[in-house]
This record gives sequence, structure tokens and C-alpha cells, in this order.
Amino acid sequence: MRGIDVAADPGLRWAAAHGLQRVAGIDEAGRGPLAGPVYAAAVVLDPQQPIAGLDDSKRLTARQRERLAAQIRAQALAWGIGCAEVEEIDRLNILAATKLAMLRAVEALVGACDGVLVDGNQPLSLSLPQLTLVGGDGLSAPIAAASILAKTARDAHMLTLDQQYPGYGFARHKGYGTAAHLAALRQLGPTPLHRRSFEPVRTLLADAATAEVVP
Repeated sequence: MRGIDVAADPGLRWAAAHGLQRVAGIDEAGRGPLAGPVYAAAVVLDPQQPIAGLDDSKRLTARQRERLAAQIRAQALAWGIGCAEVEEIDRLNILAATKLAMLRAVEALVGACDGVLVDGNQPLSLSLPQLTLVGGDGLSAPIAAASILAKTARDAHMLTLDQQYPGYGFARHKGYGTAAHLAALRQLGPTPLHRRSFEPVRTLLADAATAEVVP
């Protein structure tokens, strides 16, 4: 299993150059799905307990992610999980909701960091020093750790929701717009888990509303 080269880690090099001792990596999971909340995680790694194999969660198998997530929770100096619910996604838009989930993840650290590394190019409304890194989950170990925690936390939540809303296949596709999910949507209609502001959910709801008023 490949992993991030800590010696070349741009996030950690930035932190060292700025004298930051407890920098948190931040990443999200679930921006693109048609259903379910968006999750985020913040992780402060312990340099005395390096974790081998950290990488972008999308490059790892489910088994690798689960193993690494357990190791991160056990060995990190601090970690936090935040999420924004479907109602917040629809009300705020997905970008604002993602930032909200990230801020909640940082708040869950309870002041345990002195700087943040954010995956992507969107800074957060924080007074802490921060660095945004496009593709940071594949470049910087703290962000990779956050991507793994966010992904595994959201996947576990979607497994629970699969029990509440059978027939949609949430355990398999985790809310993403697969062919099977789209077929279930057309057959069964949207649930409260579905993001009303996302297509094709918005169109399906509009069609259903139109059909109800037609005599």
C-alpha cells in the first residue's frame, strides 16, 4: 500500500515554516451524492506516532480505510467529526454546507490545534493560520487522515440509513447517483434523505407536484 511521503509533505513543511506545532488536516466526504449529509473531519497527527499508508481515501479499499481509521482514532493527538444535514445543504448550498461541516469538525477538536490545512481551494472562516491545498488528501498526511475519518464516518451513517429506508441501496452506493439509485428514485420517489436542491431529485419532486394538481 502506497502512502504519503512525510518528508515531502507540503502541509507539514508549511506548518514547520510557520512554527505551528499542532496543525489539523481537514477534509470532507459526501459533497456529490444525491442523498445524505456531508461529513468532514479534522485530525492533528502525532509526529511521534507516524501512521504508515495514509493516502487519499479514494485510493484505498474499504478494508484499508477501516484499518487506518481505527489507527488514526487511537494514535492522533486529536480528531473531530462534523456534518451538515440535508436540510442545511438545501438551504445554504453544498459549498456553504461543506464549510459548515468543516468548521464543526474543527470545533470538535476543542482548541487542540494552532493551524489548519484545508483540502481544496476554499479557506474557512477561522482566526487560525491556514493553508488550502488542492488535492491535499493525496499530498499531506493530516489531510489524508481527515479524508479517511470523514469517509468512514459517513459510510457508517449511510449503512444505518439503509436500514431506515430499504429499497434504495444506500449501503451500496452511499447516496451517489448510480444507475441503481436513479432507478430506485424513479420507482419509489425521493425520501427525506434526498437533497431537494440536487438534480434529478428537484425535477422528480416538481413532476410529482404537477401530477398531484392535474385533475
